[in-house]
Amino acid sequence: MGTELDKKQLLEQVIGICERAGEAILEVYNSSAELEVDTKADDSPVTAADLAAHKVLEPALAGLVDGVPVLSEEQEMPSFEERSSWQRYWIVDPLDGTKEFIRRNGEFTVNVALIEKGEPVLGVVYVPVLNITYAGCRDAGGEGMAFKRTAEGEQQIRVRSVRERLDAGKPVELVASRSHGAGAVDQLLARIEGELGQTGLKNMGSSLKLCLVAEGAADLYPRLAPTCEWDTAAAQAVVEAAGGTVVDDQFELLRYNRKDSLLNPFFYVIGDTSFDWRRLLSD
Repeated sequence: MGTELDKKQLLEQVIGICERAGEAILEVYNSSAELEVDTKADDSPVTAADLAAHKVLEPALAGLVDGVPVLSEEQEMPSFEERSSWQRYWIVDPLDGTKEFIRRNGEFTVNVALIEKGEPVLGVVYVPVLNITYAGCRDAGGEGMAFKRTAEGEQQIRVRSVRERLDAGKPVELVASRSHGAGAVDQLLARIEGELGQTGLKNMGSSLKLCLVAEGAADLYPRLAPTCEWDTAAAQAVVEAAGGTVVDDQFELLRYNRKDSLLNPFFYVIGDTSFDWRRLLSD
């Protein structure tokens, strides 16, 4: 798995697995039966679709590469003592955007990432309702390849230049959650508008927000509310393969499996890494 060719082959296998998980989700989504929603210990919702996707993903990923464990949101969490010995593992959110699933707005995804030494090096974000795949990987030298696949075909994706937008008189665009951290984002938006002029804001659910930055449809995603590592890893791999970055509120790279808790710090998803976002975002 050390060469780019191997990573690309592995990426295709993961895409196929995610598509099968998406089919399991859509069986529940399109069912005429009333959707039953349970609540987990952390008060987050869970449905039959979350569990059905997990049952597809966990065994399929476990069988892909010998000795690579699977960490899924829908399983009992291994202790940090056990996890800390993992140099390479799969991290999975079988259904990211359960609230969007319950609202039936289509903005939910299947997220799978491969983590190596704390870094997401391969990721797939699959959107079942739209049959759209965002995928990316990096080789041992750090070179990335990211693409978006739809029914019409596949295209390479890349983050866009902030300076080119400003020079063309176009607004810098942020993307934010529908459900979390709106007040803090509004304050940040006002600060950016004070510096750069008119600024656009798009609201969207699930890891699709990171993918918008990766494909050059948005410039910044500030996440100023809690997330877990399985929420971000797959899309972070896509963002980084597309030339962007994901940093915490201290502008350190977002990394994985470094502590007992699986909660992420607040973070920023940045498309154009040559733009001085740090000056603009730091208090």
